[in-house]
Amino acid sequence: MKKKITLGDLFSRSISFKDNVKLQKLVLVTGLFIVIYGLLAVVSMPARYDITVGMPSPRTIYAPRDFVDEYSTEQLRNQAAASVDEVYDYNPAVLERILREVGIFFDTVLEIKDNPDLEREQKINLLQAKIPEELSESRVEALLTDSGILRNLQERLNNSIREVFEQGIREDETSSAMRRLSQEIALYPFNSDLKRIAEVVIEPYIAQNMYYNHEVTEELREQARNEVEPVVVLRNTLIVSEGEPVTEKQLAQLESLGLIMGQQADYLGYIGLFVLLLIIFILVGIYIHTFVSDVLASPNLMLLMGLIFIITMAFAVAATYISGYLIPVAMGVILITVIFGYKLAVILNLVLALMVGLITGGDFSFILVALMGGLVSIYAVTRLSQRSDLARAGFFVAIANAAVILATFLFYGNVSMEYDLLVNFGYSMAAGIGSGLLSSVVAIGLLPYLESMFGVSTAITLLELSNPNHPLLRQMLMKAPGTYYHSMMVSNLAEAAAESVRADSLLARVGAFYHDIGKLKRPYFFSENQLSGENPHTKLSPNLSALIIGAHPKDGVELGRKHRLPEPILDIAAQHHGTSMISFFYQQALENSDREKVSADKFRYEGPKPQSKEAAIIMLADAVEAGVRSLSKPTSNRVETMIRRMIKEKLDDGQLDQSDLTLKEIDRISEAFVYIMSGIYHSRIEYPEKALKAELERSSAVK
Repeated sequence: MKKKITLGDLFSRSISFKDNVKLQKLVLVTGLFIVIYGLLAVVSMPARYDITVGMPSPRTIYAPRDFVDEYSTEQLRNQAAASVDEVYDYNPAVLERILREVGIFFDTVLEIKDNPDLEREQKINLLQAKIPEELSESRVEALLTDSGILRNLQERLNNSIREVFEQGIREDETSSAMRRLSQEIALYPFNSDLKRIAEVVIEPYIAQNMYYNHEVTEELREQARNEVEPVVVLRNTLIVSEGEPVTEKQLAQLESLGLIMGQQADYLGYIGLFVLLLIIFILVGIYIHTFVSDVLASPNLMLLMGLIFIITMAFAVAATYISGYLIPVAMGVILITVIFGYKLAVILNLVLALMVGLITGGDFSFILVALMGGLVSIYAVTRLSQRSDLARAGFFVAIANAAVILATFLFYGNVSMEYDLLVNFGYSMAAGIGSGLLSSVVAIGLLPYLESMFGVSTAITLLELSNPNHPLLRQMLMKAPGTYYHSMMVSNLAEAAAESVRADSLLARVGAFYHDIGKLKRPYFFSENQLSGENPHTKLSPNLSALIIGAHPKDGVELGRKHRLPEPILDIAAQHHGTSMISFFYQQALENSDREKVSADKFRYEGPKPQSKEAAIIMLADAVEAGVRSLSKPTSNRVETMIRRMIKEKLDDGQLDQSDLTLKEIDRISEAFVYIMSGIYHSRIEYPEKALKAELERSSAVK
């Protein structure tokens, strides 16, 4: 009996999934793989048709890619092979044998004819025996003619035999060879009896002297077949029109393209696509794990990355119905660069270009435009200073696309003054430029929604937060002007220090703007805002004062969440004091009470300690700015000593342990602080009182 699944079981399973980050990432990667594979399987794998010869085509079919027309190629190869003549080997021994036999015959005839011991009748009988065919005595008697005539006949006969045999006699050509010899003999200037005897004598020796060489013949025919160039049918060539009866040639072409239902390509193609996509996923996963591991650590970021990739592919599929040059790969690359950085954008740009190749049937021009446009977009948005930079990036991509399209048309020789080529070129250029502009427009439109949905902060978000008209900054300026100007100073220090160690200087600057927003809850409890000179802490115990002061990081996080500040800014607000000691009130408590009764832990900030370089830099900048401002006579030496002492105190207190800052980077941060603060508190020339009065009088006289 199966156990019934209760709501409690489902709830416990959902809880376990929520807490299991590895399982979440596995589900995300699997889901992303399935979606991309399904999309490519539908788009890149061509539709297949149930068609036979003579059947009307169900639709007009164009070649989805360049392919070799095996049917036409095979026909041309067969024609080339058939045009090769059969090869025969010549046997000279046959001619030599017949000439030798003819010579023997005439020598014997002359010997018999000239023999004085033989009677005429005997000679005729002996000659009759030498002739292969029985002839009448009157004909044989013709051989008893003059020896010179016989030798002349022999010579003429030899010449005729040579001529016929040297032309070659094949297996079925012996009869025709004899007829040719008979025609030659008929023209001899001798009596008919001698000519007949000549025919009878040579006829038994007429034989084949040309023998068929099968091996060489087949070799030459195969060579002729191989010399035939394959017939290539270009992409978008019409194969068959709708309703047209399908011919054998058209069916063969569709089979070559894998468009006939039931071919092996049905499942082999899907297996190949699966393996190819799996390889891409593995290689990209290795790259991300090596260079941008923070993305793999967060299922939220992985989901965002996958969503951007799928949206880009959806736009790519839609754009192919207009032109492959319109595919807005740069759109996804811009979003990836702005949200995740250029390292992830580079690899995903390459993968998206490969996807374009699969979607468009492997057209190299489309792949090249997608790849180059994406690289240009990465360069254009790596350093953003304002939202309009995204629009400018689209303009750069449009120019790059146009340049690459022009280069490919020139490379393939497709630019000429012919009307069709000009129209095609113009259409492609318009699509390429449109791709760049479309990429930036869609990226600008999608970015705020993606930021809001996934809670990520981008350079655009930070730039918007740096606007002095932001409600929190305006509120700080009105309610806590001392804190406001302190934050501005800290931002300058933090930005310079972040640049010196190649941290995120924009995040450091904007984080510094908002690091003390918690002071807005009780601004008058902080010395920089006590403009009237009254200090409310004089009426409070050190413990209560420390509690109020120590609460401002937590208050800042609460206020920041209310105003929807991004998590990195909230982290800085929470971490900018770490677990540092609130020294002033701790010392006051020690002076007012028994040391043993004072707990140091109650006089520390709640933390946590800075978890990033930017948060650590702001902690140091905050401490340094307040410390230097407290100097009565801030000379350059005193400023530098103060800065290095305060940074050393934070280091010794363990506040920088979790920030990944190295000692070398801390030294660079110190130098950046010293440089800026020394510039602010440099020594000035003091005017003598008399000189100052004289200067004022001169100014008044001029007015």
